[in-house]
Amino acid sequence: MKIFADYHTHTIYSHGKGTIRENVEKAISIGLEEIAITDHGPRHIGYGVKRKNFSVMRKEIDELNREFKDINILLGVEANVVGYDGTLDIDDDIKKYLDILLVGFHFGALPQSIKDGYKIFGLNYMGKMFKKKAEKARYLNTQALINAMNRYKIDIITHPGAKVDIDSRMLAKAAAKRGTKLEINASHGHLTVEYIKIAMQEDVEFVIDSDAHTPEDVGNVMKGIERAKEAGLTAERIINAKD
Repeated sequence: MKIFADYHTHTIYSHGKGTIRENVEKAISIGLEEIAITDHGPRHIGYGVKRKNFSVMRKEIDELNREFKDINILLGVEANVVGYDGTLDIDDDIKKYLDILLVGFHFGALPQSIKDGYKIFGLNYMGKMFKKKAEKARYLNTQALINAMNRYKIDIITHPGAKVDIDSRMLAKAAAKRGTKLEINASHGHLTVEYIKIAMQEDVEFVIDSDAHTPEDVGNVMKGIERAKEAGLTAERIINAKD
């Protein structure tokens, strides 16, 4: 299995260690056909892209696309779920700059309300100790992602299950209806093999990404490929893979 695109990479615009150019040059050096720059949404405390920088990133990527003819460079964002009603930390002023939208849970993101903060922090923490709380948190986390898919055109759900637990089957079923892909993240270990096997039973597609935070890790997806193969997932179901 060969991965020809990496749709989840970070740069110095959030908490990555390299520039957009450095990520692109690494992608070219390993033969990738496409790369997305997907730094964290603006409500990620300390790491989020400053709103004013989306236009700067757009201009830089447009210039790099004119310079490099052998690769397609996309501007995206890894938006944060900040409300259990599905609210993300982006709006139309940000979306107009984007080519691709990734969404995930992050504990570093500032919730939109105290109630949402209780669910993401309190309920998920208590779920580590109490079974009923865990079941409730799992359902609400999954429903929040489904709500987000119903409110926005989301391309990829990042590392489902890595930060908060989710119901893989419920999420996969909803994602299939919306055309949203589930990420097998080579850095975080999610989707796990078990979750991939469950999600495979629905008509959903997958993507394998590096979640690179340094240029050196762009395209470093072997751990994701290994999990996909162990689960029995073939390249036909992975949008950035070839046999």
